[in-house]
Amino acid sequence: MGSTGAERSSGVIMNGARVVIALTLGLSLAFLSVGCRDGVAQAPQKKVLILGFDGMDPQILKGLVQEGQLPNFARLMKTGDFKPLATSMPPQSPVAWATFITGMNPGGHGIFDFIHIDPATLMPYLSTSRAEPAKRTIRIGEWNIPLSSGKVSLLRQGKAFWEILEEHGVPTTIFRVPANFPPAGTSARQISGMGTPDILGTYGTFSFYTSEPAEKYGEVSGGKVFHIEVVDNKVLARLFGPQNTFRKGNPASTADFTVFLDPEHPVTKVRVQDRQLLLQEGEWSDWVRVDFEILPFLHSISGICRFYLKEMRPHFKLYVTPVNIDPASPALPITTPKHYAEELADEIGPFYTQGIPEDTKALSEEVLTDEEFMQQANLVFAEELKMFEYELNRFKTGVLFFYIGRTDQLAHMFWRTMDPNHPSYDSTTNYRSVIEQAYRDVDGVLGKALETLDEGTTLIVLSDHGFAPFYRAFNLNSWLKNEGYASLTDDKEGELLQNVNWTKTRAYGVGFNGLALNLRGREKRGVVRAGAERQKLLNEIAQKLLAVRDPKTEEHIFLKVHKAEELYTGPYVKNAPDLILGYNKGYRASWETVLGKFPKEILRDNTEKWSGDHLMEAELVPGILLANKKITAERPALSDLAPTVLAEFGIFKQDGMVGSDLFQKN
Repeated sequence: MGSTGAERSSGVIMNGARVVIALTLGLSLAFLSVGCRDGVAQAPQKKVLILGFDGMDPQILKGLVQEGQLPNFARLMKTGDFKPLATSMPPQSPVAWATFITGMNPGGHGIFDFIHIDPATLMPYLSTSRAEPAKRTIRIGEWNIPLSSGKVSLLRQGKAFWEILEEHGVPTTIFRVPANFPPAGTSARQISGMGTPDILGTYGTFSFYTSEPAEKYGEVSGGKVFHIEVVDNKVLARLFGPQNTFRKGNPASTADFTVFLDPEHPVTKVRVQDRQLLLQEGEWSDWVRVDFEILPFLHSISGICRFYLKEMRPHFKLYVTPVNIDPASPALPITTPKHYAEELADEIGPFYTQGIPEDTKALSEEVLTDEEFMQQANLVFAEELKMFEYELNRFKTGVLFFYIGRTDQLAHMFWRTMDPNHPSYDSTTNYRSVIEQAYRDVDGVLGKALETLDEGTTLIVLSDHGFAPFYRAFNLNSWLKNEGYASLTDDKEGELLQNVNWTKTRAYGVGFNGLALNLRGREKRGVVRAGAERQKLLNEIAQKLLAVRDPKTEEHIFLKVHKAEELYTGPYVKNAPDLILGYNKGYRASWETVLGKFPKEILRDNTEKWSGDHLMEAELVPGILLANKKITAERPALSDLAPTVLAEFGIFKQDGMVGSDLFQKN
């Protein structure tokens, strides 16, 4: 079954030799060219340029085009075509992008959520990748010496469309597509995207050093707060790296750093190992390389991070980004070929390798303000622009896919600034135009692409899903408990389903959009029989969920509830949650549901800065599809993209693909 917003939670292990997280027949391509003999000009070689703008919403897009804010989208709509794009169910980024990559529905590619749950252990795991430590080690004193290699595996099933293209001689560059860590093994140039961990193996763990009591910040999601003391205008602190599995107990590796405070001016000197930098209050550093010693004098793992000096006095406050995998010396497989990351770093300098680089967690936890978060997000975007221009300028033939997540992450965090109906709306904010600006930003990216088009290039622009407000959070496990479908061993809220009485529990929440039965022969302590009993229970729970209304608004919480076997096809349907829940607009599973908790309340207002979302019924949040040629499909869907790209090169769609060529003449 499957495994969050992760877009929130993750857990990991590191291996001994490196770092390991626990946590794509047809005709061969003959280049479409004419010989250059006797002065005859060579025709343009076939190219397909795909721009993936995560989370772009068709209604917002159309509104801004009508207002004249997006000239390049307006131009493409006029000269080409534009339609809403049906997303996956559920409309979660790893599910949707896996559908885009393979042309299969989740039953074919096996990704059903950000989070899956192993029914044998009832423990959650990240759905897209798995880490395995070295299986054979030898203990010498306090050291564990690995005798075999650890392994990181991509859990997405099915062939990526670029694998098929490469088999037919079509060169491809796939830039940061989600659900592709580690990159699927081909000769394509690839760099992994969403799902790529930081050096700790998490989706991103920032560090915050402050002279205030750490208790002031409480439990911080997505980061760690360290209380430090300023003594003689000096701060001594340390960065934490991967677990050192060479050592007994797997302690965290560390790297010390020192901050020297100018006694009169708002400036500091930060010394990290043999590197030092001057940093003024309110200033972001460049990337700093940090080496974490694993074996003395023999082996270390390098990462990169940025420092932000938030405040010097009266309280010292220093934010440090998650330590990213160093692209100049990757500790995990983030590219194919292996040297591609180093090539990019040589060209543009160090860059974020973390799959979701915008630090939404630091903003949610108020470690960064809106302004500071936007500064950090703009640093990310500046790097993306450099990489896009680099790849676009050398794109001569084949396929180039380029992904930008800015539109998604800023919509998540700033919906509250433009929606007066949102519980966390602030009428005094200066950031109500952030989402509009994000659309203008990617309009500029599209403009650069349009400048390069020739008659041999097909341009496709898409998003994996749209967006909607997230007003109210639904505690699914709490509802199941209240309705008698789940039972606890105590009256505590619990976590990770650890206090569930499985002998008296018939159903539980899985990830953001899933509900699973505690099935005999599947779950380790299953009580529900397969067959008629299972079907009766599924029907009963589905009917009850569809009847649930919000007492505050009288709105239905759920628009649709799907049985997995009726929604999906393919060999991995058996791994899906039994029910896939289609929340109504404005509603979503709570973070507590994803974490396997049982809060007292069923519904609560979402007062967090994470205020926009898309984890609801798919028909409510379609994506966008634009192209520089006629889209003949009446209702295009994400699953149509892989067959379409193959068809552009005369390659038939593969077994298991459920979509069709979007440009096929009727």
